[in-house]
Amino acid sequence: MSGEPDGPEDRVRRFATIWSRAIFPVTATSLTRPEFEQQLVPLARRLRAALHERIFESAEGQAIGAALVGTHCTDPEALSRTLDCVDAYLVLYCGDDGPQEELRARCARLQHAVAAGFAAALRERTLIEQEAISRAALNARSAVAEALHASEARFRAVFHGAAIGIGIADLTGTVLEVNDALIRMFGGLENQLRGRNVADWTHPDDSPHVWKLYDELVRGEREHYRVEKAFYRPDGTVLWTNLTVSLLRDADGVPQYQLALMEDTTERRLLNLRLRYEATHDALTGLPNRTLFFERLEKALAAGDGARFGLCYLDLDGFKTVNDSLGHAAGDRLLVEVADRLQSCATAPGEMVARLGGDEFVALTTGRDTEVEVDELAGRIMHALSTPIRVEGRELTVRGSIGIVEGPAGERGAAEVLRSADITMYRAKSAGGNRFELADPEADARAITRHGLTTALPAALERGEFFIEYQPLVHLGDGSVRGAEALVRWLHPQHGIIGPDRFIPLAEHTGLIVPLGRWVLEESVRQARTWKARHKDAGPLRVNVNLSPMQLNHPGLVSDTVEILERVGLEPGALCLEVTESALIGADDDLLKPLRRLAEMGVDIALDDFGTGYSNLANLRRLPVSILKLDRSFTQGMQHFPADPVDLKIVEGIVALAHSLDLAVTVEGVETGAQADQLRELGCDTAQGWYYARPGPPDQLHELALADAVS
Repeated sequence: MSGEPDGPEDRVRRFATIWSRAIFPVTATSLTRPEFEQQLVPLARRLRAALHERIFESAEGQAIGAALVGTHCTDPEALSRTLDCVDAYLVLYCGDDGPQEELRARCARLQHAVAAGFAAALRERTLIEQEAISRAALNARSAVAEALHASEARFRAVFHGAAIGIGIADLTGTVLEVNDALIRMFGGLENQLRGRNVADWTHPDDSPHVWKLYDELVRGEREHYRVEKAFYRPDGTVLWTNLTVSLLRDADGVPQYQLALMEDTTERRLLNLRLRYEATHDALTGLPNRTLFFERLEKALAAGDGARFGLCYLDLDGFKTVNDSLGHAAGDRLLVEVADRLQSCATAPGEMVARLGGDEFVALTTGRDTEVEVDELAGRIMHALSTPIRVEGRELTVRGSIGIVEGPAGERGAAEVLRSADITMYRAKSAGGNRFELADPEADARAITRHGLTTALPAALERGEFFIEYQPLVHLGDGSVRGAEALVRWLHPQHGIIGPDRFIPLAEHTGLIVPLGRWVLEESVRQARTWKARHKDAGPLRVNVNLSPMQLNHPGLVSDTVEILERVGLEPGALCLEVTESALIGADDDLLKPLRRLAEMGVDIALDDFGTGYSNLANLRRLPVSILKLDRSFTQGMQHFPADPVDLKIVEGIVALAHSLDLAVTVEGVETGAQADQLRELGCDTAQGWYYARPGPPDQLHELALADAVS
């Protein structure tokens, strides 16, 4: 912890001060407020640490909630005020300028964990107190029995002075005596208790087991029983009790009376219900939260034969923009309105809506016809979101992407179902959003594999799992090898060799393409230097390295390239950087400036996949390129003789245009001798493809180059 002014420790203590001021008025402690604040400082530090943990552990939040009970904060208001303080001030004072969205999400999960820990600790404390009361009740029962047999005076003293409710009835159930505590519990009217029959006090929440135990007791088959039972008071309110009923026998052992001992548990039950509600419902929207949703989903998945389920996983499109532009308060109001609309879409039996966090919601339907119902539910949700929502005087159009999973119960677990729905939702979002998609097991498997590869990419680069193969570039005029294109591969421990088409987009998405591209560039330049040193007779061999759009925008492109060339000792003319046509469509001068600087140094720039985009051919004059790489799609019609005359005319025109601009032409995908002959006649300069060699290790290129030199 820093001891500097306004350091982390100072901000923790500031948070502890606010927290203590909020909850001190509702505590049962004998400490002063500053003394009480000192008790909260360690808990504040633990909250800050939990907020920044790399992996969230709900157990720590629960432990903090339990520790709060240990500081005599047993009033539900203390928990409510604690959660309000955590929500309003924890990220503000202890967030340390971290990613706000992640911190707010972690803070919400932390609040739920604290509430759950508080509830569990309070429940344990209550059980301990209840045990003590129960022992007192049993002692009272023994005292009453002894008094009945010994002294009426002593009996009356114990009976009326007891802190718990006591009633005596005969074996027919008629109430004979009630004490003052019991009268108070039922509203203070003795005449409404004495003379009534216990059978009149049935309640809809009574289980059949309660009255079965009663019948066994009055028949003398049982000495006592204990149950939790509700009663209606004369004013219609409900009284919840822990009820112990014992059989009293005379001196000869014949059943004579029944003795009831009642402990009022109404407030405790209401507190538990409130804590349960807060632990299972979202504080902002009032919807069930992730905890309650998982309980319901697991119950649905454990249903019997023939039962099915349908799940809609919703993520709002563009919600972050609303938060960033209008603020979190407006975002919260938007979420509340969305929650209300979703709630109105799931009103049928077996349907529920929950908020998982942020702008993610789920809707669940159960029954035997969910194949139809879940589609209808998704349709109702999309329709409900179609009407604009008014927030702070603005009408906001809300759209959502929904992933749907439907199937029979009992085949999958809750976590697997939710993961599938999440993956499907992202598939809907990737397709443009404002739509719903059905889960596809094959697509799920691909997505899971893609996620695994994305996660493994950084470590793969550190462990040296990437390697480079080289495909020769052959001069069409004399057939000599002029260089090679460097093609990176990934030797994955489980999946084997993975081609760039699978992992380069993932590297682009994660930003790893920059360090990976720098590694490929350095390895390729080293290889070109090795070729030059070992095979001088083979002539100069140039290496072609691909640049991704993200690398083009990286400010270190020029400096990294210059540093690598100088350190390795390779002249710039032996390096060619390939840039796709699509990456340069509409490129402004700022994007082209690094390429111009490299071209001025002597590095060749090749326009890769030429012909696949829709760029204006006039743009070629302003691009700093010296080579056009013609896409393989233009040469497929030349694999057999005679070649497609249209393809010939197109390639002939492109070659003439390129040469008029002083550009060389390289052709990709040459697979037959007929193609090579046609391209040579059309004036193409160099070619690459399986006709010459597949991508392979650098030694293969050495052999080809040496063979050319000898011949």
